[in-house]
Parts: sequence; structure tokens; C-alpha cells
Amino acid sequence: MRDPSGTAAAGTVHWTYTEAPVGRLLLTADPDGALTSLSVPGQKGGLSVQDGWRHDPVLFQEAVRQLDAYFAGELKEFRLPLRTHGTEFRERVWEALDAVPYGATTTYGEIARRIGASRAAVRAVGGAIGANPLLIVRPCHRVIGADGSMTGYAGGLERKVRLLTLEGALG
Repeated sequence: MRDPSGTAAAGTVHWTYTEAPVGRLLLTADPDGALTSLSVPGQKGGLSVQDGWRHDPVLFQEAVRQLDAYFAGELKEFRLPLRTHGTEFRERVWEALDAVPYGATTTYGEIARRIGASRAAVRAVGGAIGANPLLIVRPCHRVIGADGSMTGYAGGLERKVRLLTLEGALG
């Protein structure tokens, strides 16, 4: 069995669905309860429930509570155990995403600068952001084009605009 990030799984993948203003969210976690992915309907590269996964809504009560509070405009920072597996480069990009505050936006070039990558690495940064397995919780929706344009979002540009509007980053 493979875990949601594509590495060999140490155990069973636990999952649940929760309803949100942006659609039905699929959450997965490892046996310790660390969130490993959050997918939205129609997401490019998103997950779907697999045979052998364990449906376990109780394991996700805190994640669902925090997501509900976020969508209600009452939570600005998620405080959940997360466990993702990526290359060293992707992990550095994802860590930089985690530092982008609620209600703010940044650019792909700024993320590259934050991780010490060259300006030429912007395309690779975009690929790492696109591979983020934790939509919403790890705020890749806060990354926009250098000209302020709404560029790629695995969950769809309409959702990206909706999330940024919720956070007050768009007028």
C-alpha cells in the first residue's frame, strides 16, 4: 500500500469526508492522526478513497472543527499535526507556504527567494506548490502571479478566489 503522498505506507490510511463551502473535502491521516492530505472535488492530482483505507471520522474531529472555524472566518491559523513526504526541495517550499499569513498573498518568486532558490527556480517552485497535498491547511492558495494575477491552483481558480476573498486578501 502507498500513502497519499506516494511513499511506502507505514500503516493504514485513515479517511473521512467533511462538507465545506468549497465542496466535499476528503481528509486522510496516518495511524497517529497526523493529517497527510486534504483534497477537494475535481482537484488536479487529488485523492479518492482506496480499498483498504479505514473510514474513521472520530480521528478527524479536531481537523473538521478547525476547518469549520476557518470557513466561518473565526480561525486564521491551523494548528494540526501534519505529515507529508516530499523531496527536500518540496518540503522547503511547503514550509515557506506555511509562513504566508492569513489574509496575505505572495508570489512564486518570493517563495523561491525565501527558500534560497534562484530566480530560475520559479517554475520548480510552482511545481512543488502544485504538488501540495494539504490544500487549504497549507495555504498554497495565497500564492499569486508576480503581476497580481490568479494563477494555477490544483483546486481550481474559482476556489482560490473564494478562499482569498474569505481571508480578505481580495476586495
